[in-house]
Amino acid sequence: MADVMSTAVSGLLAFRRGLDTTSQNIANATTAGYSRQRVELATRPAQAFGSGWVGSGVQVTTVARVYDAFLASQVRSSASSLGRYDTLATEAERLDNVLGDSSSGLSAAFQNLVNAFQEVANDPSSLTSRQVLLSKAGIFTDQLAGYDSRLRAFAAEINTRLQAGAAEVSALADSLAKLNTQIVDAYGRTGQPPNDLLDQRDRLVDQLSSFVDVSVVTQDNGAANVYVGTGQPLVIGSTPTRLAVAPDPFDPTRLNLAIRSGATTTDISSQVTGGSLGGLLEYRAQILEPARDALGKVAAGVVAVVNGQHTRGITLTGAMGAPFFSIGSPTVLASAANGGNAAVSASIVDAGALTGDDYVFEFTGAWQLRNTTSGSTVALSGSGTVADPFTADGLSFVVGNTPVPGDKFRIEPTRDLVRGLGLALSDPAAIAAASPIRTAAGLANAGTGTISPPTVTDATDPALRNTVAIEFTSATTYSVNGAGSFAYTQGAPIALNGWSVHIDGAPVAGDRFTISDNSSGRGDNSNLLAMLGALEAPSLGGGTTSIADAAMQLTARIGTQTSQAQSNRDAFTVVHDQDIAAQQSVSGVNLDEEAANLIMLQQAFQAAAQLISVAQSMFDSLLGATRR
Repeated sequence: MADVMSTAVSGLLAFRRGLDTTSQNIANATTAGYSRQRVELATRPAQAFGSGWVGSGVQVTTVARVYDAFLASQVRSSASSLGRYDTLATEAERLDNVLGDSSSGLSAAFQNLVNAFQEVANDPSSLTSRQVLLSKAGIFTDQLAGYDSRLRAFAAEINTRLQAGAAEVSALADSLAKLNTQIVDAYGRTGQPPNDLLDQRDRLVDQLSSFVDVSVVTQDNGAANVYVGTGQPLVIGSTPTRLAVAPDPFDPTRLNLAIRSGATTTDISSQVTGGSLGGLLEYRAQILEPARDALGKVAAGVVAVVNGQHTRGITLTGAMGAPFFSIGSPTVLASAANGGNAAVSASIVDAGALTGDDYVFEFTGAWQLRNTTSGSTVALSGSGTVADPFTADGLSFVVGNTPVPGDKFRIEPTRDLVRGLGLALSDPAAIAAASPIRTAAGLANAGTGTISPPTVTDATDPALRNTVAIEFTSATTYSVNGAGSFAYTQGAPIALNGWSVHIDGAPVAGDRFTISDNSSGRGDNSNLLAMLGALEAPSLGGGTTSIADAAMQLTARIGTQTSQAQSNRDAFTVVHDQDIAAQQSVSGVNLDEEAANLIMLQQAFQAAAQLISVAQSMFDSLLGATRR
């Protein structure tokens, strides 16, 4: 019934609810994740009288959260990006500190090795210089082993952090599923939103966004379905799935992220791009593992150049040089899903042709090689046997046993090479500083011809150290050991017995040049000079990059990636702060506003109470009039 009393009571109750809500806002002004609440009021249905409609007061329709779903989504998106770039920057900085240090980094280590070879070249007969070279070469291998050990530790740490992060995400998923159940129940019982539960759920989703990129779809019954990555379900209603780690199909020591539902495990590593876990996966795939591959490529280049030239020289005892360094082999990893019993072995045949990339070697009825970085198929030559192995990109592959279509092997040509890097020499006298042969011009030569130092092209040639005489029979022809007649072209190579020389100038008939054994050349440094030249020359990347340049490119790339991640982290810190500010401008508690509301509601409450007093006076007056 429309009357002063009932209208006043409705206002009294409504304004009391408003005061309750305002006090709740003030009490939670600093509570993380709290959304301010607002009482929604509506007029009660009016009643018709002969003279018109008379209002019957006010009613509370709901206590609503002041909440903007779009702004909440923006906060989560920027939080996910910030988590990603913060992780990238932090981890890249650690890697940069290991390899890029100007005094103890990779470039400095390589230069120290070159300097040690130069010192022996300056005094090739000194056993002291030779011992120093062996010591510094050992330090070089120890430094690279130290880098490799740190990088392996970083990879192992990623596994640990992925496990911990997956466990935290799974715990959040369990809590979200329980909150969904409570929220659906609350909606069902009252038909009104349980604001505090909704805030709790949003808070959990916000925490989740720091680990992975998330999206939320709210259902009609109040439940929220939560998806991670590119749409993998994590929470559907009251049913959570688990984020777990699963071993890589090729390498069980390398863990990936997976969604586990019942007995089904689905790898989602390639689909998670945000949050700290996405940052870890990106760091491993885009920075850490390529750095390990590039480090192995540099080591392979050093070993190939040094060993290649060292075995072309002779020691202080006149013996041919042995390999200076030892090094590991490419890693071949079979897929856990392989159905055949095929075995694949790989070896490096040309370090200069190595790309530094990894490959998948797959049998599809015929063997195919695919570069995992570019995704392109690499042409193979050979048949895969020991006598005729497959070859491509500086590698050779030998295949045994029986494959079935779909069998795959992951080839990591350089990632594990440093594990086998070591010094193969221990005797300073065994350093092959001298060339096994030498050249000389006859003392009686009358022309202006000069002969170059020899270049050893095949140290295994049995006639390498045999004496050879080149005698000019005219200004344009010469004989070899008194036989044959060969046309002379100035500067053209003359190759024989595993060596090559060239003669310049204008010899005349009777001029004589000899190539002979150099076993007595204790003071000769020609082989070390050739080695130093080879170390400086472009020997990697198909003859386009020197070893020093490859080392600098590695450290420069890591430095650039670190700088980019740092810039992105700084940018998204600002963006995230702005998103939070925008959200708080809508959902946050403004104490000045709440104080104003408090005064307004208090005054309204007092006015409603005064109406009740007026109604009481009217009732008392009516009673008094009827008593007369």
